[in-house]
Amino acid sequence: MKITGKLRLIFTILTIIYILVPLLVVIPASFTSASYPSFPPQGFSFQWYTKLLERPEFMTALINSAKFAFMAAFFAVIFGTLGALAIAKYDIPGKAYITSLLTSPLSVPQLVLGVALLIYFTPLMLAGTGTGFLIAHIIICIPYVIRLVLTGLSGFDYNLERAAAILGASPLTVFWKVTLPLIRPAIISGGLFAFLISFDNVTVSLFMVSPDMRTLPIEIFSHMQDAYDPLVASVSSVVIFISVILIVILEKLQGVGKIFGGTH
Repeated sequence: MKITGKLRLIFTILTIIYILVPLLVVIPASFTSASYPSFPPQGFSFQWYTKLLERPEFMTALINSAKFAFMAAFFAVIFGTLGALAIAKYDIPGKAYITSLLTSPLSVPQLVLGVALLIYFTPLMLAGTGTGFLIAHIIICIPYVIRLVLTGLSGFDYNLERAAAILGASPLTVFWKVTLPLIRPAIISGGLFAFLISFDNVTVSLFMVSPDMRTLPIEIFSHMQDAYDPLVASVSSVVIFISVILIVILEKLQGVGKIFGGTH
């Protein structure tokens, strides 16, 4: 048992290192003073971040990414929370199939999902539009909200709702005053992950985006087709910094351990 535990710990550490190594390469490379990507970086300079501010296409793409990610997360939280509550609280016929359907974007390859959405949206005149782009991002974000809210509801004490109802609270009051505060950490974490998934999505976005509507990942991808310079590393570092900041904010507000079932 002790050997198995040690092997599991070693495997976990190696997995974390494998995930973090690209980040440890990209961020230092963005501060190089050379005109080409290099690691270890040659010299130290903020020139590539300065040039990033001078490139309006990247700044516009950043604003577009943030705007669509916020809207996608907002609607995903609403639909995903309602869906999770319905699945958890009510004995719906075919509940297992409904749950699998709602969370299917997690298991379907993003490339297949992007092609399917393009084929479906084209006759509806939604392909290449802001509305179609937003709907596609909502679809890929909802499963994360459902998963996390269902996790938050797994230990939910429904006697609290019954007690509030017995005391005369209306269903809306019960939801707003009892249910919502108890599952708020799960909802916030679902919204955060939805924002990050939408903000950083490339595969599905490639099929939904139009020439006059670019997001930051798409702009990075397009820039790499023409030139590979440290500017790509600086833009990628900005995406990493945004993700880290959001995780830190979540930890300060709710605590990541509580969200994933840690100690309260």
